[in-house]
Formats: sequence, structure tokens, C-alpha cells
Amino acid sequence: MAAITLLDYGMCNMLNVARAFQHVGAQLTITEDPAQARSAERLVVPGVGAFSNSMHELNRRGHSDAIRDFVATGRPMLGICVGMQMLFEGSEEFGDTNGLGLLTGWVRAVPDQTVDGQPQRVPHIGWDKLFVPEHTNRSWAGTLLEPLAQIDPAVYFVHSFCAVPADKADILAECDYGGHRLCAAVARDNIVATQFHPERSGEIGLRALRHFVEM
Repeated sequence: MAAITLLDYGMCNMLNVARAFQHVGAQLTITEDPAQARSAERLVVPGVGAFSNSMHELNRRGHSDAIRDFVATGRPMLGICVGMQMLFEGSEEFGDTNGLGLLTGWVRAVPDQTVDGQPQRVPHIGWDKLFVPEHTNRSWAGTLLEPLAQIDPAVYFVHSFCAVPADKADILAECDYGGHRLCAAVARDNIVATQFHPERSGEIGLRALRHFVEM
């Protein structure tokens, strides 16, 4: 099993993520040290809450450059929820805030109306199915989601904002919310990230995390 380094920057309940990785047999280290993040075999950046607060903590603690340096090594990195959103150029949540700029695109508000103009709840909370992006024939083979390709997977979401990648080829999976296709996962080179919470998605999420450890 690969060694997993979980980055703790004070903006996530690390316990659930840590337990999920331990459950799938990962050799797990939790660190607040940017140098240890840089030298990780595989790095995981989780996140909950507001984008601006999370980016502030990454910058304040020296983790932003550490994440960029790690990605430049070509070793695998996984972002979860806000940990996915921060990979992009920025977010409009509570005013524009710059992100890590590792992927092009911005984080926008989840629509508060369905495509038919009916009000819908924001935040988007609950279980929804994952779909291959409708604008592409992209395969999940060789990615984090490969073990889910044949099982019509449903996973758990909690979010009010969602990444809108500028390069649609970065979108690995989508979900349907009120007729809107929202970006649910992205992948580019050694970066993979999910808007949904695999650590809260039962056996489906554990399959994905196990594959990240083993792939």
C-alpha cells in the first residue's frame, strides 16, 4: 500500500478522512509541516467551509507553495471538497478570492433554481449519482473513479459553490442538480479531486480511496 500524507491546515475534520484511509489499509501520516507535504509519496488536501478562509490558512501556514511544489513533482495528489475548489484560479464566494491556480476556471455558486425555473435548496446536500461528462466520451479507466464505472455510483455532497473548469477536458465526473450538470470530480495529469466527500460516501467512497492508494 502507498504512503498517504494528509495535510492538516486547520480547516477540516481530519478524523473522518483519516479513518477512511486507515480502513482501506493506507500507511497514513497527518502533517501540518509544509516540508513534509512537499516530500509526500501521495498528498491529500481535504477541506470544508468557506473558500476564502481555507485559502487564508493555506497561505498563512506556507502550504500553498508546498502544494504547488508537490504537484510539480508529478506524484499523485487528491483534493476533496474545498480541497478541490482551491486548485482553481479563484472563487466568487464572499467576494473574489484567488486560488492555487493549478487548474483553470473559477468556483461559482450552485444554482438556486432548477433549469425549469423552480426554487431549489442551496446548499446541495445529499446523495447523487455520478455521470461521465455529457460533453465528452472521457473514460474513468485509469482514474480514481475506475472502480465505480460499472456500478451506477451515488456519492455524498455538501456544498454551496462548485468549480466551473475552463477546460472541459479536466472534468472527470458530473452530477445532476435540478437539471444542471455540476462538476463532481476533476483530473489532470497527477491531480485528481472530488467535490463530493468519498469519506462520507460509504463503500462507494471507500472503493475510490482504496484505488487512489493502490493505483
